[in-house]
Amino acid sequence: MPYPAVPARPAPARALIVVNPAAGGYRADLVERLASLCRERLASVAVHRTTGPGDAVDAVHRALAKEPVEHRPDLVVAAGGDGTVREAAEGLVRQDGAGGRVAAILIVPWGSANSGYRMFWDDRPWQDPVSMVLGSGLAEVRHMDLARLAETGGHVLLGSCTGLGAQILSVLASVPVGAGGRERYARALAAAAADFRPYPGRVTVDGAVLAEGPTVLANVGGGRYRAGQYLLLPHSRPDDGLLDVCVIGGRTDPARVPELTRHAGHLGEPGTAYGRGRRIVVERLDGEGLVLEHDGELRDGIGSTATFEVVPGALPVWTARVAR
Repeated sequence: MPYPAVPARPAPARALIVVNPAAGGYRADLVERLASLCRERLASVAVHRTTGPGDAVDAVHRALAKEPVEHRPDLVVAAGGDGTVREAAEGLVRQDGAGGRVAAILIVPWGSANSGYRMFWDDRPWQDPVSMVLGSGLAEVRHMDLARLAETGGHVLLGSCTGLGAQILSVLASVPVGAGGRERYARALAAAAADFRPYPGRVTVDGAVLAEGPTVLANVGGGRYRAGQYLLLPHSRPDDGLLDVCVIGGRTDPARVPELTRHAGHLGEPGTAYGRGRRIVVERLDGEGLVLEHDGELRDGIGSTATFEVVPGALPVWTARVAR
């Protein structure tokens, strides 16, 4: 059963804008435009520019836990790519709500792929959701499920992928930055697929084996799209209390994966398995470590097993209002 939207939530009053200057779509003039839009409607607006990995987590947590109650934001605007959004979400889920209203996150798509933004707003201009959240009455808060990666203790926002889906990040650095964000990912995936070899894997869902054998990739999460364009988990819903998982087996040529996954054609491939559950375990069976990423970042040293557990309704997110 999906978690309901917060009924009749008032428009926010105080915002913390978290901006990643290293994001692919970052421009100083855009930051000023975003801040100006917020200042027109809100009583208080602060802008924090991140300085490195983990900084967004600390900035959001500090604003929500250590500021006086009357200064705490009730809106966290994550302006950057999927990594920035994940860090802002990590800081936000640590809030306890004591002494004030729980803050919700609004995603502004200034990254390369912007999968998180697409999940809630498709590809509409970023100014539209900002205006909708600030008072048009056309936005609402939904409580999004997260996954917890047991081996690290961190949260997974969009999803985590092994095999080819992670190998793309090792190739990405060699693709010219001049290419558009999603086009750059497409080129990197095609290059990674050209010489990829499946690994021996197994995936279990709530204790039952879903797939075992040569594995091209296993993708776990709640976001339908990865890299902003690959529909790996087409049946996923962000607030149903379950994690989705798709395994593409070794019977599928890795070179076909980019085109197949653009329109969920991989689901009809022999050896593809799809499941849903509350606890998903992904293993590599030859003793080597999994090549694994989540939310667009490689996770080195994860070992041969990754365990994902759903955290239902953990993240309040501003979305377009859904007709009911």
